[in-house]
Amino acid sequence: MQPGRQDLMTWRAAKPTNYFATIPDFEHVLELRMGHALPESLREELVSFGEVVATRIEPAVALLERNREFPKLRPYDELGQHIAEIEFHPANAHAAQAAWASGMLATKLDFEGAFQVAAQFLLLSHIGEGGQACPIVCTIGMRRALEHHASRELCDRYLSLLANADASEALRGSQFLTEVQGGSDVGANVVEAVVDPDIAGAFRISGEKWFCSVADADLFAVTARPTSAGPGTKGLACFVIPRSLDGVTPNGFRLRRLKDKLGTRALASGEIDFENALAWPIGELADGFKIAVSELLNTSRWLNAVGSAGIMCRSYLEASSFARHRQAFGVAISTFPAVREQLVIMKSEMCAALASTFALTELVAKIDEGSATPSDVAVHRFLVNANKYVTSVAASDVVHRAIEVLGGNGTIEDFSPLPRLYRDAVVFESWEGTHNVLCAQVQRDCVRLGLLEDVEQWVKIELALVEGHDNAVHVIELAMRSLQPGLERSLADQPYADANFRHHLTSMMGIIQATCLLREAQYSKSPEKSALAQVFIVRHLGAPTPFEEPEWHSFIASSLGADLA
Repeated sequence: MQPGRQDLMTWRAAKPTNYFATIPDFEHVLELRMGHALPESLREELVSFGEVVATRIEPAVALLERNREFPKLRPYDELGQHIAEIEFHPANAHAAQAAWASGMLATKLDFEGAFQVAAQFLLLSHIGEGGQACPIVCTIGMRRALEHHASRELCDRYLSLLANADASEALRGSQFLTEVQGGSDVGANVVEAVVDPDIAGAFRISGEKWFCSVADADLFAVTARPTSAGPGTKGLACFVIPRSLDGVTPNGFRLRRLKDKLGTRALASGEIDFENALAWPIGELADGFKIAVSELLNTSRWLNAVGSAGIMCRSYLEASSFARHRQAFGVAISTFPAVREQLVIMKSEMCAALASTFALTELVAKIDEGSATPSDVAVHRFLVNANKYVTSVAASDVVHRAIEVLGGNGTIEDFSPLPRLYRDAVVFESWEGTHNVLCAQVQRDCVRLGLLEDVEQWVKIELALVEGHDNAVHVIELAMRSLQPGLERSLADQPYADANFRHHLTSMMGIIQATCLLREAQYSKSPEKSALAQVFIVRHLGAPTPFEEPEWHSFIASSLGADLA
């Protein structure tokens, strides 16, 4: 056998059978933000699910991608009756059964529950989206909206089924907000809601929704404008529409077509026309847009960042393990400084995404627990949008770098998951808000709600808890002082903000991620995490490297630690 092929076979044989153990320092990340040791019950669940994702869900998703077994629309049955059914390969059901059995959807909406959901979703996202991540996120968002705002009748009807751990029996949720004329301009939406004269509390929904992911869902959360409501987002209400009232016939909707997407190809996304679909409001009509944002969009944005971090973890895992086994010029390519630099950039971005996202998860957990302060709520509102923006950008870059490490092999669909992860990462970038939309939202929130002062104070508190990294803390403090005038001007001068706020926000998130990384480095007492924080600071905060080139590459090697052993 040729040596090169033997190297590849060794690489493949060394692939992990449990993703939980492959995430650097993950237990310390969780413990830092939870404020206590990882409960043994939670650890057992994560270890178990890490194996399930690697050995059951990943092979099923790989089969779907390898054979192009993607969802297909079956609008009519064999008798010509309209059924709007979506057909999936059996491997999709196999993956779903394993994902739902994790109990992620039944987790209590409390402090520990938020961390369990985020940790399990991080593990699941090692497959990319895979036809499972989006349905789970949307179902969690639907459950949160109902549990926090819906009538007792709606909760009794649907909540237990949304939380069912048996995928064959559980209800799946989805959220259809986008209309052809109103993507980011949600206030332009025109789908109409008319009071049903015969059913108390019910409405009839009519109009077109343009981008409907999880088009196979059992419950649709939609925004619609009651006939008595005014224009703009203030006139939108939030409704739940059951897919069918009799278990067979579509409830007043037609699936026009399925979208042919760049990524998330195992996920059914379509265009749907509603005509007098029976629906019930979620909460008060006047609170519809607020509910849609706070429960549906913010849940998706939080977990989108978790998913982007999961994609980065898997990409780094594939690239670092390949570099250890692939030989060129008689040595493993992991010995080449240029490859090591690529790997350490990937690892530092991955760890930064984990750090900021689990800091955000701590805020979500406090809000769910009911212990959040007004400042916690303000920082959450800032981070849930800004963090989604930077982590999704970083995920695409990290996968791209991983593909480069694998070279031409990295572009081959059945050689590694990287082409799939790259396509999915690009879709994650637009999922629940493009970069410009999110940056504009953060700027408006800062102007209207004064978030910036709370965020800056939160960063200062985090930095005050860091000991033993004085030089790094000093660099972060200098970066904050340097950035502050521009940020403040962005809140008072709209033309200046239009040209500069996105850049300032990117810099602010670099400060936040560096700070969170330092907190983790101190907590874990990990020299490797300290080195990664230094790499991140050098790249993002403009700090000069304190090393000559040979020392810098030695430092990079120490940052990668056992990954090159």
